[in-house]
Amino acid sequence: MELSSILHVEAVKTLSAVTSKKRLLQEIGDIAAAAYDLPAADICHALQERETLGPTGVGHGIALPHARIPGLTKVHGAFVRVEKALDFESVDRQPVDLVFALLAPQDAGVDHLKALAMVSRTMRDTSLCSKLRANSDPATLHTLLTEAPSVPSRLAG
Repeated sequence: MELSSILHVEAVKTLSAVTSKKRLLQEIGDIAAAAYDLPAADICHALQERETLGPTGVGHGIALPHARIPGLTKVHGAFVRVEKALDFESVDRQPVDLVFALLAPQDAGVDHLKALAMVSRTMRDTSLCSKLRANSDPATLHTLLTEAPSVPSRLAG
């Protein structure tokens, strides 16, 4: 599985006027709905429900919200760079400015976990995150993400 197979360029945005986690999740729902022809309300609701189980802010200004969406047939991603970092209740209490959301089929099982692990490994690359923070053009952000060197999983094999 490659990031390019789950992240369409239309699902990459820079947002300047988001002031809360709830509003950000709504924006992600709208972005994913437009990019993948999905119901925005279902995406937003599922992401917000997942956040009630525990925040998905993983630290270092990064959040990885994810949810299972009924009716999906494959894993989809959405990436948002927030110009003004916001509180995401992250483990390190740092505000978040890079958000990679994953939407998976209800019965995705291992594919959801593989996608989450791949995105997590990608977003741990501090050099990549610096480049993402230095750019606001969605096409450039998409290229940076999808052409990032693939780090092999330690779980593979």
